[in-house]
Order: sequence, then C-alpha cells, then structure tokens
Amino acid sequence: MESFLQKLKRLDAYPKVNEDFYKRTLSGGVVTLVAAVVMLLLFISETRSYFYSATETKLVVDTSRGERLRVNFDISFPSIPCTLLSVDTTDISGEQHHDIRHDIEKRRLDSHGNVIEARKEGIGGTKIERPLQKHGGRLDKGEQYCGTCYGAEESDEQCCNSCEEVREAYKKKGWALTNPDLIDQCTREDFVERVKTQQGEGCNVHGFIDVSKVAGNFHFAPGKGFYESNIDVPELSLLEGGFNITHKINKLSFGTEFPGVVNPLDGAQWTQPASDGTYQYFIKVVPTIYTDIRGHKIHSNQFSVTEHFSDGNIRPKPQPGVFFFYDFSPIKVTMERIKMHIRFSV
Repeated sequence: MESFLQKLKRLDAYPKVNEDFYKRTLSGGVVTLVAAVVMLLLFISETRSYFYSATETKLVVDTSRGERLRVNFDISFPSIPCTLLSVDTTDISGEQHHDIRHDIEKRRLDSHGNVIEARKEGIGGTKIERPLQKHGGRLDKGEQYCGTCYGAEESDEQCCNSCEEVREAYKKKGWALTNPDLIDQCTREDFVERVKTQQGEGCNVHGFIDVSKVAGNFHFAPGKGFYESNIDVPELSLLEGGFNITHKINKLSFGTEFPGVVNPLDGAQWTQPASDGTYQYFIKVVPTIYTDIRGHKIHSNQFSVTEHFSDGNIRPKPQPGVFFFYDFSPIKVTMERIKMHIRFSV
C-alpha cells in the first residue's frame, strides 16, 4: 500500500517548494495586489457585458389600416369650472363625438389647486338646449318664452317658466313629479346653479378617448353648454372677460407606454396673457413597436409637437379652448432590446 502511495506521489505535477526557499518582497506584494484588482475588474466587466442589452432601431413603412388609437391625458385648468368644460373629437373621415363623458373623470379644484370633489361621470353636466316652448319647439331669438307645463296646464294660455311653476301645476293636478331630470326647466336651473356654485374654481380632467387612426383633433372647450343654452345670467362675471385657458398638461400619451418612452408634453404648462384665445398643439404621431428582451411586443406611439396661440382679439373671433391636432407619420419605428455579449481576445 505504501509503495502505491509513493508512486502516486511521484505523479504530482505541482510539487511544493519548501518554505525555507520562499522570499517575500515588496514588489511581489504590489504585483499580487494589482493582479487581484485587474482580475476583479475583468470579472465585473464580463458580468455586466453578459447582462447588458442595447436597443436596435429600424424604420419601416407603416401599412396598417383601420386601427384605433387610445389617447391618454391628464390636464388641469385652474380657471375653468368643470361644469363649463367639454371635450370633443373630430377627424378627417367625418367621425365626430361631442361632450364625451365615458372613461373620463373630472376633479373640481379650488384656487390653490387642491381637489374639492372628484366624479367619474364625464365632462360637464347635462347638455342644455335652448328653452323648450309650450308649442314643442325651442326658443328663438326675439320670441317670448312660454314654457310647457308637461300636460298639467289648466288653460291654453298657462305657461310654466320655472321648475317651481311646473311643480305647482303638477301639485294642483294631484300628480307627483318623480323625475325632475326630464323637466326642461329643472335641468336648466340646475345647470345655472352649478355654474354659479363653481365660479372661481378650476378643473382637472383625466382619462382616455378612443379615436380612429386618421388625422383629426380633440379639444377642451369651455362654455359650450352655457352658450348653447341661450341663458341670460348676468351675475356670472367670469364670462364677461372671456375664458382663461391657462392649463398644465400633467400627462399626454398615445397608446400604451413602453420603457424609455419620452412624451414631450408631460409637465408642460402655459399661462394665458391678457386676452383670451385659442391654444393649439400640432402633433405628429409616429407608430412604434417595442420588443423587450423576452420577445414581448408593445404596439405604441411616439410623437413630436409644435405649439401656437391665436389671440382672441382678431376677427373672426376664434373659439376659446385648447386644441390638439394630430396626424400620423407614414414611417413606423421598430425598437428591439437585444443582449450584447462582448468577448475579449488575447
């Protein structure tokens, strides 16, 4: 057994030197320290190189047709009450949507920008038409108002020009007014009361709208419901000097966001000068497909923007509001995250 171990010992390719022959030097210690640092740096560099990923960008022609686009927004108007604010969309194909309410939440703001109330019920209140006449038509300019009593008239000459007069007519008939929201006079008076209550407030609007993937615009316009109602409310002093469309865009994006995307209007704000007018954003949307390292694709968009303000003192007077005009680039960007494996050769 001992002879076998001796033979195995002779096969040692790394014979040990007797410690008596060792000599430790300062230069040897420096070389050892430098070598250890270099090896550590090479190890870190190789590890980072293995996990490092780069973005490969390509440009292709966008051949997609008939798609829909989701526009996400979060915009604050410090000087326009929520009741007077509406959002509309229109595009070159003729598709129009007025006073959009679904998928939008409004927040009433005080003069310091603090939230007073939040409701997920869309922008503005019930759409107010011109006053409903007794004969069934709407009140025209120069025409005397005589409101309907909704079948509770005691004579052909009786008019109900207020919600209270309709209630009294129903009461005399022994009827119950179960749904005042369907009574024109009640709806109009509620609208005016809300405008008075929210005077001096602001509004934060956030949510999303779904539009066709063609050129078009969406805009936030104040006062639409008020002017269409043809209501004379002289005590609403905020309307005498026009509307203050000062605004801050907290967030604006087209489609699903992806890592590294930069939305140029996020955090942008504009303060209205002395006169009112129309503020316009002209947006060029670039379709983008982002593919992560695992191969998961995100269909989204990037965009660039220019801005313009139209003074309200010119003629014809522009509609006050904030308009976003968008168009699509014929070029699509594909972005793919790929791993970069770097190897060193000696």
